[in-house]
Amino acid sequence: MTDTGYDEWLAAIADGEGYYLACPDGHGSLPPRRSCPHCGAAELTEEPLPATGEVLTFTEVHVPAPNFADEAPYVTAVASFGPVRLTGVVRDLPADEVDLGTTVSVGVGENATTDERLVVFRPASE
Repeated sequence: MTDTGYDEWLAAIADGEGYYLACPDGHGSLPPRRSCPHCGAAELTEEPLPATGEVLTFTEVHVPAPNFADEAPYVTAVASFGPVRLTGVVRDLPADEVDLGTTVSVGVGENATTDERLVVFRPASE
């Protein structure tokens, strides 16, 4: 099964060419979109996703949903990448080292339970 727009966006991130959608007023959103969710503008352009983001909130999951049973325990986070916020699973960083403001890069990983692709955050290279 494909999720048109989202699958292409994940592929772009995996290729190091992540992007977000911007309207003429500078609002950012994530695909798939046909109009800006903030102002309704129909003219959207693809803009490069910043190389790093900052963790805004996170939680360590010990009792996962069935689709993440083989991942637990794991940390899921919301990180700000310029005008957009992404949600992903934190990898390559122990849970006790994740904190508000942690600088991360975005990539694509695989869910150990479902083998589906998902957004992952890793510690940003200094």
